Amino acid sequence: MPKKKKLPLEGLVILDLTNVLSGPYATLILADLGAYVIKVEKPGGDDSRKFGPFVNNRSGYFISLNRGKKSIELNLKNNKDKILFKKLLSNSDVLIDNYKLGTLEKFGFNWDYISKNYPKLIQAKISGFGETGPLKNNPAYDVIVQAMSGIMSITGRKKNEFVRVGTSIGDIVAGLFTVIDILTQLIYRNNENVGSKLDLSMLDCQVAILENAIARYSIQKVIPEPQGSDHPTISPFGSFKTLDGEIIIAIGNDRLFEKFSNVLDDKEMAIDRLFKDNKNRNVNLKKLRRRIERK
Repeated sequence: MPKKKKLPLEGLVILDLTNVLSGPYATLILADLGAYVIKVEKPGGDDSRKFGPFVNNRSGYFISLNRGKKSIELNLKNNKDKILFKKLLSNSDVLIDNYKLGTLEKFGFNWDYISKNYPKLIQAKISGFGETGPLKNNPAYDVIVQAMSGIMSITGRKKNEFVRVGTSIGDIVAGLFTVIDILTQLIYRNNENVGSKLDLSMLDCQVAILENAIARYSIQKVIPEPQGSDHPTISPFGSFKTLDGEIIIAIGNDRLFEKFSNVLDDKEMAIDRLFKDNKNRNVNLKKLRRRIERK
């Protein structure tokens, strides 16, 4: 039989103190890449163990985020459990938590202690608003950072009718940035032979993915509004009605628009002054939509 291919993070040990989604999503990716993840759950277990749907009285939600990990329940207020936790720390490459600010420190594990006793350890901290700034002591959930970042104000069809993105993007994006940061610091550790601490704010991560909404506001000084399925600067790029339902059309350049016009048997549309380039198509989107949907 051919030798099984080694995964890139095999041999790496992650000590995972995270709960529910942002952290577990990050450590799930690290586990999929081959890392050995030890999930340390608080007394009573991860909150998501109580989230449905359930299979044989086990949470499908929890399983989907924590497959491939080893789990142990520790009470860090207990001295015996704290000794075991220190042993786990001494054998770990990365420590990650999404506790409320000050929780790990309350148990005696501040960065001064960690960096002194485990100098090669990488610590990643995920919180709602980071460890500095006026909101640092506030807890946060996904929908909170979606609202505060502004992503809800550009999602949906109507202005001032705020719509949560259909997946927990506030948590997931923070998890993805955490993975990127951990991999970056592993490279740094390999070069410098020293650990480091990462401070990740869910709100910062959410603002970072607003891409053209921030660019448009910076240039145009107009607050972005919801566009439904349309793109704010590319047309046609969204959902269009047909006789038996809706279809998605995404045209990113003039060459594609010409081909699209030929498919619709409307070659004149591609040379119409209203639709001759993306800027004009975007300005005249309502007219373009009527022309496409009448075919």
